[in-house]
Amino acid sequence: MALDSTAAGSDLRSVGAGVRATRQRGAIIALLEKLDGFRSAQELHDELRRSGANIGLTTVYRTLQALESANLVDMVRTDSGESVYRRCAAPHHHHHLVCRSCGAAVEVSGHEVEAWAAEVAAEHGFTDVDHTVELFGTCAGCRIR
Repeated sequence: MALDSTAAGSDLRSVGAGVRATRQRGAIIALLEKLDGFRSAQELHDELRRSGANIGLTTVYRTLQALESANLVDMVRTDSGESVYRRCAAPHHHHHLVCRSCGAAVEVSGHEVEAWAAEVAAEHGFTDVDHTVELFGTCAGCRIR
């Protein structure tokens, strides 16, 4: 699979995210844009190497952390504690329903969760509260396998 790191590199510059555009970062963004579900740094590294990219695993980890800090990718922790990453289409706050088997993900909004978080925060005198809610299960495709 040939990855177009140039287009992804221009994406890094256009968002003004403060992430320097490099060939490696562009390749990682380009790969994430081609994938549907969440993937670990190791899985992304393996795919990049198969496609001929000369990139180290440490570079993949550092790049993913920088992209996540700049809100260019979403990161969730699996129920086993592993960090997995995905390039999300939704720029607004949202949650994910993630398949434990294949990593397929669905972006979901949770108005009830938002209301509950605000209520709990107010009840305890907190303001400016953030939260993360990720749901894990088995998708229909994996369930029938």
